[in-house]
Amino acid sequence: MTAAIMERGLVIFDCDGVLVDSEPISIRCTAAALNGFGYPIDEDGVFDRFLGASTASMVKTVEESLGRTLAPEALDDLRREILAAFDVELTAIPGVSEAVNALDRPFCVASSSIPERIRHSLRLTGLLPLFEPAIFSATMVVHGKPAPDLFLLAAKRLGAAPSECVVIEDSIHGAAAGQAAGMVVLGFTGGSHIARDPDRRERHAWRLKRAGAALVFDSMADLPELVRQVTR
Repeated sequence: MTAAIMERGLVIFDCDGVLVDSEPISIRCTAAALNGFGYPIDEDGVFDRFLGASTASMVKTVEESLGRTLAPEALDDLRREILAAFDVELTAIPGVSEAVNALDRPFCVASSSIPERIRHSLRLTGLLPLFEPAIFSATMVVHGKPAPDLFLLAAKRLGAAPSECVVIEDSIHGAAAGQAAGMVVLGFTGGSHIARDPDRRERHAWRLKRAGAALVFDSMADLPELVRQVTR
C-alpha cells in the first residue's frame, strides 16, 4: 500500500472552504466573538488575518494585541456556537464529492480545525465516509499553518513523498504551508466566502499565487484534471 501511494502521490485537502462551505459561518461567528472579547474586527478583517490559521495561532495574535489571555470557556462557547450554526447552515462545496471520487490517487484531509469539528463538518455534509480515517488536524503538530508540519505529518503517515503530494487550499496560510512542505499547491476560490465577490476572488487568487499556489481554480469539476496536469 505504501509503495502504491508513493508511486501515485497523494492529494491533501484542507477542509473549511475547500470541502465544506463553512467559512462564511465561521467568519461571522468569530468576528462577533472577538469583538465581544474587546478585539475590534469586522468580517473582512477575520478573512484577511485569520483565514486558514489554527485557533491557537489566532488566539496568540489576539492575546498579544490585548495584553491578556482569553478565558478558555469563552473559546469553548465560540466553538459551540460555530458547530450549532453548522447544524443549520452547513453545505458541501458544490461538486466536491464527485471530484474526490474521480481522483486517480489517494487523498486525505489536513485541516487547522480540531478533529471534532472536522468530523462534524464532514458528517453533516455526507463526506465523512470518503475520508475516514485519513483525517489530520493541527492539534496533532506543534506548529500549525503556515508552518509545513501538518502537511508533512499527513504525507509521512500515509507513506507519500512530499514532492509527490498535491495540496488543495483556499487560504494564504495553507498555500504557504504547502509550498514550505515542498508540495504542489492548487488554490481554490470557489467557496462562497470568496466567489460571491468578483473583486475579492480576483484579489485572493493573486494572493494565493503569491503564497505558493501553482494554479488557482474555482470549480471542483476541474480538480481531477488539474491534479493530473501538475503531477505529469
